[in-house]
Amino acid sequence: MQHPVPVSAAESERLDVAADQAIASCDGDLRSTIRALILANEYLEFELAQCSAAVSRGFARGRRGGGAYD
Repeated sequence: MQHPVPVSAAESERLDVAADQAIASCDGDLRSTIRALILANEYLEFELAQCSAAVSRGFARGRRGGGAYD
């Protein structure tokens, strides 16, 4: 497990507000909040995998065509 990166006071406050909003959106039910966040994260990981699969290797290396090797 990676060690958390230190955050500024403003970033910490932003995260606290976001956490409070997530909990409030689940009517204060922490289990439902965690479940919703896990599902959202899984969806984002799926979307990232789909995007990564759609991107060509040349583009992923930073080549966008028109170069000397194309």
